[in-house]
Amino acid sequence: MTTVLPRLHALRHSDAWIFGTMLLSACLSLTASFVLSIDAVRLAADPGADLSCNINSVISCGTVGSSWQAHLFGFPNAFLGLVAEPVVITIAVASLGRVRFPRWFMFAAQVVYTLGLAFAYWLFYQSMYVIGALCPWCLLVTVSTTLVWSTLTHVNVRDGNMFLPRRVQAALAKAIDADLDAIAVTIWILVVVLAVVLKYGWTLFG
Repeated sequence: MTTVLPRLHALRHSDAWIFGTMLLSACLSLTASFVLSIDAVRLAADPGADLSCNINSVISCGTVGSSWQAHLFGFPNAFLGLVAEPVVITIAVASLGRVRFPRWFMFAAQVVYTLGLAFAYWLFYQSMYVIGALCPWCLLVTVSTTLVWSTLTHVNVRDGNMFLPRRVQAALAKAIDADLDAIAVTIWILVVVLAVVLKYGWTLFG
């Protein structure tokens, strides 16, 4: 036990784990964005199209996809994922190949992806409490975006790319070294799952 925990700690802080997790999460988000983009085109051609994930009154991609929130910028939100996720995938693959991007580039990626994370959770809130329906692919985007953001934040804090005051940088680096970020993200995702269950309960399966 005394040797297993340090090895797990070292693995989690390795580039292979960080960028591998980022790559997998971005690929999942890209896949979901691709499916959602196809569904958006189908809905544009036929608003009454029966999508494969129209399971019941709660799990209904068609209800979510037909809402104004799904086209906030005048085009399907999923198109944003088709643009953003390949950039993340490129960063992850290049970093796995030991490429190191400039500090300003990683900071810019952090800012842009933080905006993307905020947008993903705004859409999640709208879906949960305004639209009143859930889209499984959208939920996958929410979770995968959270994981990409957390890994990006991990590496940017570790490498000092955030342009933070020295004390703040030291405190965050210490928290990440203690794996508090992993605990926070785990609780974060569990809260999302709990919120869905508490809101809809057995109607998810009805």
